[in-house]
Amino acid sequence: MIPKNISILGCGWLGLPLATALISTNFSVKGSTTSQNKLSVLEENKIQSFLLSLNENEINGNVDAFLENSEVLIIDIPPKLRGNSTENFVAKIKTLIPFIEKSSVTKVLFVSSTSVYADDNSIVTEETTPKPETEGGKQLLEAEKLLQNNATFQTTILRFGGLIGEDRHPIKFLAGRENIENPDGAINLIHQKDCIGIIMKIIETNSWNETFNAVSTFHPTRVAYYTQKAIELNLVLPKFNHKKASFGKIISSDKSKKTLDYKYEYVYL
Repeated sequence: MIPKNISILGCGWLGLPLATALISTNFSVKGSTTSQNKLSVLEENKIQSFLLSLNENEINGNVDAFLENSEVLIIDIPPKLRGNSTENFVAKIKTLIPFIEKSSVTKVLFVSSTSVYADDNSIVTEETTPKPETEGGKQLLEAEKLLQNNATFQTTILRFGGLIGEDRHPIKFLAGRENIENPDGAINLIHQKDCIGIIMKIIETNSWNETFNAVSTFHPTRVAYYTQKAIELNLVLPKFNHKKASFGKIISSDKSKKTLDYKYEYVYL
């Protein structure tokens, strides 16, 4: 049986269009936001809206009602650990878990990141041992383990590469910048619509207790890709530092294609 009642924790850039896609295929969806102003946007899209905010020691909002009657919980909240941030994302997940345990939820889909893997110029599969180098990657991996090791529910981990979409592309942040490192590192990006497609496939095929990497199979070097994108969009060319050795990785999405029988819609980004 395919579960039909889903709660999405984090109806942001990905969570909101995911919710509308699920609703269009007859799923019942509850969605959360941390913004009072966004509640009406969720309601306009037929999403049962909840104002929820995860903190390290508590959750603000009615999380019990948010999870009530749902069989699947999709956790799609960013760790917010770039720069000098001192947030404890792992503590937030620890605070959430007891509420999941006592709810009707039996399946959890955790949106993670390929940042849990080291930049060691290797080809990465789900069998590769994660060795995160950033604080965000380290806390994501710890959160993954907390969820997958919990016997009360089944958890599938979905590790996305860099997220792009019609309104979001990294070249807009890189344009005109200088001394950008890793010019010869490979890109590992995925389009928003493929993110949604893969999540829906996981739900439809009941692919739980799994880990999937998800990126496009298109892996040019950073310098080649971002230079070309800047030209296409008439932006100031980014300048790369070629004096230092480049480090990166190529993420393989073979498992997501074979196990889920998923065909990436956006291959050439």
